[in-house]
Amino acid sequence: MKNHSKETKNVSKNDYGFTQEKRKNSVFHNYLCRCLAAECGIFMNKILVVEDEEAIAALIRMNLTKAGYQCDLALSGDKGADMLSENNYDLCLFDIMLPGFSGYELLSYAKSLEIPVIFVTAKGTVEDKVKGLKSGADDYITKPFEVLELLARVENVLRRFNKTGRYINIAGLQIDTTARIVKKHGETLKLTYKEYDLLLLFTRNPGTALYRETIYERVWDSPYMGDSRTVDLHVQRLRKKAGLEKNIEAVYKVGYRFVTGESG
Repeated sequence: MKNHSKETKNVSKNDYGFTQEKRKNSVFHNYLCRCLAAECGIFMNKILVVEDEEAIAALIRMNLTKAGYQCDLALSGDKGADMLSENNYDLCLFDIMLPGFSGYELLSYAKSLEIPVIFVTAKGTVEDKVKGLKSGADDYITKPFEVLELLARVENVLRRFNKTGRYINIAGLQIDTTARIVKKHGETLKLTYKEYDLLLLFTRNPGTALYRETIYERVWDSPYMGDSRTVDLHVQRLRKKAGLEKNIEAVYKVGYRFVTGESG
């Protein structure tokens, strides 16, 4: 760690060498940065991932980046603590068993900075999950995990803490997720409720091949009964209305994938 214990003598210290003064300053700085970003129309959430298995860490970072998040990576608890003290994050994803500081120690520090935390760990017993949630984790994901589930849980925790980005700018579209307004070249698109939800699902998961079953269950919020026509019909209408013929690709025997790039 980088001199976390080198503070003035009149500043009280807590466990792990993190001072109360640094905590207060980091919380206030975090708040100011989010306010400034909001005024400028910049809403890219910043996430810290602390995971010592490089393959899993790279997978998480790749998918978070594809989903539009800014992602920092640390391969040890000590490096994670340094990055927490030097940067501002909207969310942290911690493994529990780490070299250096453990996930629980990082959790204590992150929560003192008012940063939500999701544990992503191989410790999957009921007792482990209960301990993690009672210790203050905002969600708990066990390995191995599905990428879509990870992204959904990240989005859910950010929404719960009012940290989701209001605006999405992708493929020539400007989406106001609070007002449910979609514009293209300055003109508002007239989308139905389900067409809007379908667009939101695609734009929040760019580059991901989505099964028809997944699309139906996420957009219609009910079990998929095997009728693909409903999904296909709405995709066709969305492509036409939003001019996304080149952006929403059919994936053989799977469903659809949204690719970025300026649409027509």
